[in-house]
Amino acid sequence: MDKAKMKKVETFASIFGEDHSDAPSEKTDGTTSLKLDDLIPFRNHPFKLYEGERFNDMVESIKNYGVIVPIVVRKVDDKFEILSGHNRVNAAKEAGLTEIPTVIKEGLTEEEATLIVTETNLMQRSFSELAHSERATVLATRHSVMKSQGVRTDLLSEIEKLSKAPNAMEDLTSCPVGTKLDTKKEIGEKYDLSSRSVARYLRINELNAPLKDLVDEGKIAMRAGVDLSYLSQENQEMVEAIISENTFKVDMKKAALLRKHEREGNLNWNIAQKIISGDMLKSTGKVKPFKLQPTIISKYFNPNEDKKAIEKTIEKALDFYFSQVKNQSHDLEEGEEMIE
Repeated sequence: MDKAKMKKVETFASIFGEDHSDAPSEKTDGTTSLKLDDLIPFRNHPFKLYEGERFNDMVESIKNYGVIVPIVVRKVDDKFEILSGHNRVNAAKEAGLTEIPTVIKEGLTEEEATLIVTETNLMQRSFSELAHSERATVLATRHSVMKSQGVRTDLLSEIEKLSKAPNAMEDLTSCPVGTKLDTKKEIGEKYDLSSRSVARYLRINELNAPLKDLVDEGKIAMRAGVDLSYLSQENQEMVEAIISENTFKVDMKKAALLRKHEREGNLNWNIAQKIISGDMLKSTGKVKPFKLQPTIISKYFNPNEDKKAIEKTIEKALDFYFSQVKNQSHDLEEGEEMIE
């Protein structure tokens, strides 16, 4: 019975693949060998590829044992698009291989192909390891699938069974996608996120690729990215160009101002540059908010003092102070006139 279960697990692992395994998998039916030159990456592949030591370890493993788990592809014209196995393909090339074991999936919709890409990547790494843009892609894909009535249940079943494989992640990041439609709250529970956080990530997924990169790099704050996601694609390109050209950062205030000007129909290069550089915020004449240090408050007020009473006292003190400054200035001017 145990052997039968293990064989089933290996079958699903070979269909979708993992980038590492403790032992070689048994070769299964449906596996073929394709030339590396015939492979192309998934269009707009949303995940960062392995680099450094992690990539080098994979290259050494392939040199010693070959590619143990087949990659997954689909045919596109005269080439084969990689759905699962981008890292294995890159490492195989580096290791000097010319061919790689492959499983070809047919009849997939774009949504189903994207589902394979996102789910198999989550089986290889923790959700917390992903960049913001990668998390956005994962959550947006799941959200789309859960709303769709046409996704093949057999594909969902394959992914669900694979996610229970012994070598797969055993945490929230590898929870299977069920056929039952889930809400944002239920998606959030799978990843330990609030419904609001899920909603924000769904908006981040609406940014163009360069702006997503800037969110990952910290040049655009997460919540600022949410506001920018409502901009037209043309204005998103303009904002990205201004940020990259001048190495500016965009916070929530700047993003909200950009969105406001687009709604009013007057967002152009000059206005966007003034907003992103901070010049427009400086020219508003508003005093930047600040807080008095607790040590100053405790020096003059009782800890149990009412907040509004403290504010009134401070206001009276400031009125008195500036009236004294004004009187001193007036007396000084009169003294100067007498000297002249």
